[in-house]
Amino acid sequence: MHASTKRATRKTKIGVVMSDKMDKTITVRMERITYHPIYKKMMRRATTVKAHDEKEAAGIGDTVRIQETRPLSKTKCWRLVEIITRAPEAPTHEKPAKAASQETTS
Repeated sequence: MHASTKRATRKTKIGVVMSDKMDKTITVRMERITYHPIYKKMMRRATTVKAHDEKEAAGIGDTVRIQETRPLSKTKCWRLVEIITRAPEAPTHEKPAKAASQETTS
């Protein structure tokens, strides 16, 4: 019976990691463009889902591919498949060293 049963293809989506603060979990934002039914103007809509990241490899701003899976928790039913592009490193804003203060003696 198991050999003849075929599993349905699982959905895969591409999105951007919004948060990686949870343990082995990332929050992914997936955007889509729809048209307003009356005004026919393009609207940008977004869906946010939680995905399982076993190795904790993804970081904020990374573009990732996620795949549908069985429910892993109350809100988590996606898993990380691959990291497509890494987020560019943010420049560090270091304060310049203070110039030696010139003391005036009188």
